[in-house]
Amino acid sequence: MAAMLAGCGVATASPHANSPIPSEPTLINYVDPSMVQGLSTRSLNAGEARGRRVHATYPAIADAPRLTEKLRKTVTRSLNRFTWHDVPANALPNPEFNVDWQLAAASPEVLGVRLRIGQSMGSGWSESRTTVWYDRASRRALESPGLLRDVAALTTLAGIVRSELALRGPLVNPNALRPEPSMFDSIGFNPRGDLVVEFDDKQVGLGVAGRVAVAVPSATATPLLSATGLRAQRASVRTATLTSQEDMLAASMDKPVAHSSMAGTVDCAKARCVALTYEDGPGPETGRLLDILGAYKARATFFSLGSNASARPELLRRMRDEGHLVANHTWSHRDLSALPSAMLVDQLTRAQHAITQAIGQVPTLMRPPYGVTDEQVASVSRRLGMSVVRWSVDAEDKRDSDPRAIARRTVARVKPGSIVLMRDFHHATVDAAPAILRELTAKGYTFVTVPELYGPRAMEPGRTYDSGTMPDVLEKQSLS
Repeated sequence: MAAMLAGCGVATASPHANSPIPSEPTLINYVDPSMVQGLSTRSLNAGEARGRRVHATYPAIADAPRLTEKLRKTVTRSLNRFTWHDVPANALPNPEFNVDWQLAAASPEVLGVRLRIGQSMGSGWSESRTTVWYDRASRRALESPGLLRDVAALTTLAGIVRSELALRGPLVNPNALRPEPSMFDSIGFNPRGDLVVEFDDKQVGLGVAGRVAVAVPSATATPLLSATGLRAQRASVRTATLTSQEDMLAASMDKPVAHSSMAGTVDCAKARCVALTYEDGPGPETGRLLDILGAYKARATFFSLGSNASARPELLRRMRDEGHLVANHTWSHRDLSALPSAMLVDQLTRAQHAITQAIGQVPTLMRPPYGVTDEQVASVSRRLGMSVVRWSVDAEDKRDSDPRAIARRTVARVKPGSIVLMRDFHHATVDAAPAILRELTAKGYTFVTVPELYGPRAMEPGRTYDSGTMPDVLEKQSLS
């Protein structure tokens, strides 16, 4: 039996198909979501709730509606608890709520979705972990304790895990563990079929312990499993693969930089140019938006989340093929200014890897979630070869469900050189697109990608750009 104390403890998809199974038994090898037919992503709120930074996504699978609904309710319940908390006015860092997900298993028999729910109320970041399972045979969505045979099996498992935790030392309190379903809400399997139990931060350990997880060998765990648990175990047994930050960066070395295939066809020093940008996708509305943009022969810049890009790579390829520009919006929409350097790098490199794998090009632009940047964000972006892009016009579509209001507000605020912030996750935003395109076209605007606003002079890595009307940019354009 083995256990682990770590901040991550997960494996991700890798090009190295024959990599050996890692020695750390609590590592979980997640499934590439693009391999699951009918999978798309959903977002509860990609903006702010009561002045707090909120981003929560989860997968939706066409032939498993009960799983999708179970995930929606789980995320909604956590978000409601977050918004009920009182926080000091002007708390720094800002209160933040973030949910991302991975597929713990996927087979014709079973699906497993691991939710990682993180939050900060202005002092310290904490994470909880919940894994929800779907049995395709019975068409039931189950919480993790449903993988166990019965209450007696849960009691036996709790005793095994408590004995292992007792060996940990002062960072872990085994007496905090009770044989209650709520304490076993994240159960999965490693590639060898060993059962892995992971706990929320501070649930059985001090905050500095990070992720606490215990692996129970397959031979010990199998007799405790229900029929669904046995299906989940079978689905999880496969070759483990790992990707380091170095692997992700190396995979991009021989790829061309991302660019619009239509770049260079418009001179924005002479034309009235505007850059429409969409972020937080791709999502369920992105395909419809691409149809609309195509009908108006307009191109845009899409700041894609890495987690969504990995689920819907075909939409990123369509963006590339239709003359749009794909850029980096981090992996899971964390406030980068609140992260230590290593986590900041991970957010950007994981997204960079997912996008590059999808389109065969390396993004050179990034947009920080919530538009928040600082010296460290600029420094890391410079090192990774990316310019920082914010905006000069906010469509405010995150708080508005009226397409007419979104269109009216956007058109009224646009000026030559504007960078417009919108979100392709929202139905109302996409509904507003025809009016925005029609009315701005009537005003003589041409729709270009962000780099085209700045003419032949390349955007500089690490520099922040808010619009094409920045004084020094206008001066450079007048001299060119």
